[in-house]
Amino acid sequence: MAAGVLVLLGSGETAPGMTKVHREVLSKIPDLTAVNLDTPYGFQLNVPQMSQKLEEYFATSLRVELTTLSLASYARASAIERALFKERVRQATYVFAGPGSPTWALAQWSPLGLREDLSAVLDAGGTVCLASAAALTAGAFTAPIYEIYKVGVEDPTWVPGLDLMDAFGLDCVVIPHFDNAEGQNYDTRYCYLGEPRLTLLEGQLPAGVATLGVDEHTAIILERESDTLSVRGRARAHWRLGRETRSIAAGETVPLDELRGGAPVAATLERAAPTGPAPASPDGPLALAEVVTEGGPDATRALARLVQLAEGATEGAIDPSALVEGVLAARRDARAAGQFALADQLRDALVDAGIEVQDGPTGTSWSVRPD
Repeated sequence: MAAGVLVLLGSGETAPGMTKVHREVLSKIPDLTAVNLDTPYGFQLNVPQMSQKLEEYFATSLRVELTTLSLASYARASAIERALFKERVRQATYVFAGPGSPTWALAQWSPLGLREDLSAVLDAGGTVCLASAAALTAGAFTAPIYEIYKVGVEDPTWVPGLDLMDAFGLDCVVIPHFDNAEGQNYDTRYCYLGEPRLTLLEGQLPAGVATLGVDEHTAIILERESDTLSVRGRARAHWRLGRETRSIAAGETVPLDELRGGAPVAATLERAAPTGPAPASPDGPLALAEVVTEGGPDATRALARLVQLAEGATEGAIDPSALVEGVLAARRDARAAGQFALADQLRDALVDAGIEVQDGPTGTSWSVRPD
């Protein structure tokens, strides 16, 4: 599974029955660097517990170290925290996001521009795995499940999704929990929407946009290299366009060309912005500090790279001199500009990396802290 893989889980991301699917996907990722995005459940009060549960599942059942990247709220995160989040996503070879609220996740990810970062992971041959709520965000549009089912919306409408499916040539929305039957005597299929609401929402879609349904405890694996869609797990995937529905059973693999070729899309709904190439940035600490000093659109990203380098600096691993001087130069500029919170973040990054910083009347000095 090289050259970019997108995995969509209908539910049960930490259930025993999905462990085999996870292992199949993870076993084919060289140089595995796995991260979890806490944004979909960032509005909840048990964010640390949710992250711990996911990390423990990956460690115990999959023997994989999963590192949680935190961006619970776009508005409450600083510019440097946002930039660091984006950089760390891009550097991962496996990105996981799961339960929570799809519209909450999109409200944070859209202004962040996370689509371009996840696309960069896929372009680099990495794997993105979206489960449950996060799976809803993968399509061109996203159904506001929480607002409909939990809050109550009289006239539900789609919101723009991440449209990661476009990277595989598919124009569709994604609906997990497709075969849900919790309602027993009332219809909770289609991620609790039920047939009447799903039909209403599908009627709002531009011509040619399909619905890709994923049953519970079922996974869809989209592979760029083979240009195929495979189904794993307990049940089926469903490609629903107009009055036609095609079901694909677990164990089956189909060419993506068989699902492409719908009518041209009319731009009647706002779609996710197209992904462009990531801007090039210098890697040397002094060069990065110069970018920060000059300001402009690349300054925050350069600052994020400086903080990352500082976090990774350990005595004996690299000569930290140029790195520390670069961070301190950025810190001086931040203080001169009155950005004292940013200056404190830079100092804290050095301290966390084992560098003692001393401010004195004649300037700032530093030393490597003994173990």
